[in-house]
Amino acid sequence: MNRHYYISDDLDDLETVETELEANGISTEQIHVLSEKDADVEQHHHLHDVPSFMKQDVVHSGEIGALVGVVLAALVLGVAYLLGWTESAAGWTPFIFLAIVVLGFSIWEGGFFGIQVPNAHFRNFGQKLKEGKHVFFVDVEPDQESVLSQVIGHHPTLQDAGTGAAAPHWIVAWMHKWHQFKRTI
Repeated sequence: MNRHYYISDDLDDLETVETELEANGISTEQIHVLSEKDADVEQHHHLHDVPSFMKQDVVHSGEIGALVGVVLAALVLGVAYLLGWTESAAGWTPFIFLAIVVLGFSIWEGGFFGIQVPNAHFRNFGQKLKEGKHVFFVDVEPDQESVLSQVIGHHPTLQDAGTGAAAPHWIVAWMHKWHQFKRTI
């Protein structure tokens, strides 16, 4: 999947674009609006805004924390083995638990750091958001590119802001099924 970013200052137009995209087979879960004016976005009931949790870099920083944690956990286990501490009556058990604690702490600390910084995917749009503009982005499959181009072509006020990595297809599909399930209950 590819993610296409557009910038606009007209939420009514973005709502029209989202309606047209959905009418042409692009699901709601593939379309998002990033804005610092959350109250204005909420007044446009058809717009799908970015949850505040995803505006922060919790997931990305947590992944970095996990990588650091794996290295530190391996270091704990390696040092315990090399120094012969695993030959005691306790064996490997305390060192395995310590490695798990170190890994968990590293993930937590990475996520905690991520709460304090903007999402890495959205950092480039910080100035535009401060200016009161909105970032509209769509995750599309290769066969949906033409639909997106056609719909966007009817809205000349949208400013193309580039492309980037999209959410994996399986996440979008799972979110779509989850929303369908919620509608049935």
